Amino acid sequence: MGRFLGPLLGLAVAMAAHGQSDPAATAREASAMLERAATALRDADGARDRVEALTETVRAYEHGLDALRAGVRDAALRERTILLVFDAERERLAQLTGVLQRIEEAPAPATLLHPEGPLGTARLGMIVADVTPAVARQARALREQLEELAVLRALQDSAVGELESALNGVQSARSALSQAIADRVDLPERFAHDPDAMAQILASVDGLGSFADMLAETPVATGAPAQDFTQARGAMPLPALGTLVRGFNETDAAGITRPGTLLAVPQNALLTAPWPASVRYAGPLLDYGNVIILEPHADYLLILAGAGDLFVTAGELVPEGAPLGLMPDGESESEAELIVSDALGGGAGLSETLYMELRQGGSPVDPMAWFAVQ
Repeated sequence: MGRFLGPLLGLAVAMAAHGQSDPAATAREASAMLERAATALRDADGARDRVEALTETVRAYEHGLDALRAGVRDAALRERTILLVFDAERERLAQLTGVLQRIEEAPAPATLLHPEGPLGTARLGMIVADVTPAVARQARALREQLEELAVLRALQDSAVGELESALNGVQSARSALSQAIADRVDLPERFAHDPDAMAQILASVDGLGSFADMLAETPVATGAPAQDFTQARGAMPLPALGTLVRGFNETDAAGITRPGTLLAVPQNALLTAPWPASVRYAGPLLDYGNVIILEPHADYLLILAGAGDLFVTAGELVPEGAPLGLMPDGESESEAELIVSDALGGGAGLSETLYMELRQGGSPVDPMAWFAVQ
């Protein structure tokens, strides 16, 4: 019986060594983040710049939801780990439980008597003295694991309601942001843009790369001082909260290799500008969905493909962090169902994909080298 908790303790040590976080602590922090986001949403009406305030609110909600999903995901994993160990050690657990019951039910004098008389009683006492602390330690460990199991299940039950509430909040924030952008009177600064020339380019392109090449051949003079984009390398935030699913020049399941990266992102995720840039193009392109092409510096083009609603148009100058648009909202399932499914390990919450290319001097380079990702 002395080894029945060994696998569980060993796995716990391994999880800690790999940076496994405490699900309850993660969930508490996520709850605090979501509460701050809800407060920010209430305060956004009185903000001097509602677009900026609501952009930060949506970001706060998305990061809070991501943290809450991580906490619930860790809780589900921890629960499964405990239950698997309990199942594997069922016989040993039954023996331990039987010993504890017999000790508890036996009358105190009976545990001190032995058929062989005082000498046997003395020997029994020495054996009990050695065994009892070990049994007690195992009993305490078992009780702690059962208590943790109850906490994990309560955390998952409460998180479902919190996810629903937060989803309502982030949807309200996104709607308010869309309306604020539509209502704004302090429109972004613009540079000269020729719609006819753009239409001719669109009519002649056969792919994303050729379109970017044609844009690169017609640089624009914005008149705005440009930040040194070389300083952005390794420091830019991702344009949307997401997870890398295919790296630069990796081949997909269909055998196609693309000179960019693919991120899995939640439905309706907010897209923001990772660096001050001019918007060279924003709209549908071939079968890529809505495409946004940013020029953060001369000789550089950042391509974001797969967007849903757009908040920008070609010709705008956008600062870092400016809202560019939203990812599509999907069709088959509600966002609540998707995110709850993802939190429980299904992965469906990250149900949209954002394709990114970065071109330097007309040649594609690895965009992830420019983003601050863990």
